Amino acid sequence: MALSRSRNTNRRDPEFRDFVVPAGVTVYQGGLAVLDAAGAIAPGSTAVGLTAVGIFTEDAGPGMGVRVRRGCFSLSNSAADPVDATSIGKDVFIVDDETVAKTNGTNTRSRAGTCFAVDERGVWVIVG
Repeated sequence: MALSRSRNTNRRDPEFRDFVVPAGVTVYQGGLAVLDAAGAIAPGSTAVGLTAVGIFTEDAGPGMGVRVRRGCFSLSNSAADPVDATSIGKDVFIVDDETVAKTNGTNTRSRAGTCFAVDERGVWVIVG
């Protein structure tokens, strides 16, 4: 049905998302945030079925709320499977909550995001 009067439309900022940290999990500010197959928030790790959603903006423990920010972030480069300039514009893959790799490790790693750049600070990844 079309509007016939003014409407107060709710808005959310897509840069930030809020989650509750599940039991047995601790997350750290600056770490890569993922959703597991059940939709629970967790730190990035080498596993399949994870969805990278951003970077944690604060430390949090079980039962606590935590904010996650989407954007382009500098993450550490894997020493064993390094991302290089040929990866710009391509997917990179999660090693842990601060490290990304060039390949999916023979289908053992989930996608972290898109490589934006590689420089002396690390791998710039568009996450979320």
